[in-house]
Amino acid sequence: MAIEIPSPPKVGMVSLGCPKALVDSERILTRLRADGYQMSADYAGADVVLVNTCGFLDSAKEESLAAIGEAIAENGRVIVTGCMGNEAEAIRARFPQVLAVTGAHQYEDVVGAVHDAAPPELSPYVDLIPQARGGEFGEDGGVKLTPRHYGYLKISEGCNHACSFCIIPSLRGKLASRRIDAVLREAEKLVQAGTRELLVISQDTSAYGVDVRHEERAWKGNPVRTHMTDLARELGQLTDASGQRPWVRLHYVYPYPHVDQVIPLMAEGLITPYLDIPFQHAAPSVLKSMKRPANEAKVLDRLRAWREICPDIAIRSSFVVGFPGETEADFQYLLDWLDEAQLDRVGAFRFEPVEGASANDLPGAVPEAVKEERYARIMEKTAAISAAKLQAKVGRVLPVIIDEVGEPDDDGDIGATGRSEADAPEIDGNVYLRDVSSDLKAGDIVLARIEDADEHDLFGAITPA
Repeated sequence: MAIEIPSPPKVGMVSLGCPKALVDSERILTRLRADGYQMSADYAGADVVLVNTCGFLDSAKEESLAAIGEAIAENGRVIVTGCMGNEAEAIRARFPQVLAVTGAHQYEDVVGAVHDAAPPELSPYVDLIPQARGGEFGEDGGVKLTPRHYGYLKISEGCNHACSFCIIPSLRGKLASRRIDAVLREAEKLVQAGTRELLVISQDTSAYGVDVRHEERAWKGNPVRTHMTDLARELGQLTDASGQRPWVRLHYVYPYPHVDQVIPLMAEGLITPYLDIPFQHAAPSVLKSMKRPANEAKVLDRLRAWREICPDIAIRSSFVVGFPGETEADFQYLLDWLDEAQLDRVGAFRFEPVEGASANDLPGAVPEAVKEERYARIMEKTAAISAAKLQAKVGRVLPVIIDEVGEPDDDGDIGATGRSEADAPEIDGNVYLRDVSSDLKAGDIVLARIEDADEHDLFGAITPA
């Protein structure tokens, strides 16, 4: 009589929020896959659906609640995790039928909830050799939710700052740095598996290792500190089987003094010449109200110094407009500062009260109409700066990483979408290439001559190597 092999249960996943939450989703799915689960691409095929929520802003919470409601309507068996999981009572009040609610980065709890909801069907005929599991989820054959050619490398959880508009510390706790040897091991495996771009993320990349007093760990026979500069240097030494170095892009970098030590690594070609720095504002009074760290730093002087060392460095940042107490003079100060700073990529957000944030109690609420008007002005200002900086790249030959290759048009011509070193995936601009070869593929890094530009994107063609 034939042995009937049990069909493994299937798990669906809805992942909302920032790249850090995406990494959490990857780690959860990696663990579940190691436990014998299969992944489902739709609600109908899933035995249980995980919704990884975002709870940073009230609008994000509403999006999370809508996603939970959709999952319940389409499937009915739903487990909630992520940042909004800290508000379990509110979630259960609205959706009493959810099976379980867990908080951010509570991997064991959410995996246990899945085991309870859809127990794995273990069989000695297919489960004699368990899949390898590293000391941290996602390090051995991990599930990736990003394209194969780029991946997020989370180096820590939590944050030690107490910014008045932010509730991240209450959601994710104080800074907790990962072991540097574990981070480097994960990065090495990603590169060996075909990742061409590593995106380093955390709540505060510059503070990496502060909580463990920058302890040393052995890596390839040498001691390395749990420190951003050591991490950047070691990541810059990684190569794939063909000897090619990946792009290494640093996100959420606060401009502490030791950041200066990373710029020469960019000039040497070891680290991608790109820094994502959350400035949030420039007016001293607003920064004080925001309780932003390092707000006395002479940032403009340091930007000039960085550009002298590495002229091609791209700086991206984000700013909040309409913060309580922000006057017209404060906002004009920000616009003037942006004129001087000449940042390459800028995002802006209208201030939005977040439940639990101390900024909600500050006086001087800015009317919504004024927020909208200031938002429009800052976007106009930064778009003009971006257009001028991109126009200056016309005629240059730049390295471009390919994200997508299109189908031939009626004339047989093929186009491709990629990014320059100044462009992080999903948040910055693109480089659109014409007349590419049919054997070009995602993850290839090519040289392209830039032929045109607009406010956000570049256009060009591949040049012979």
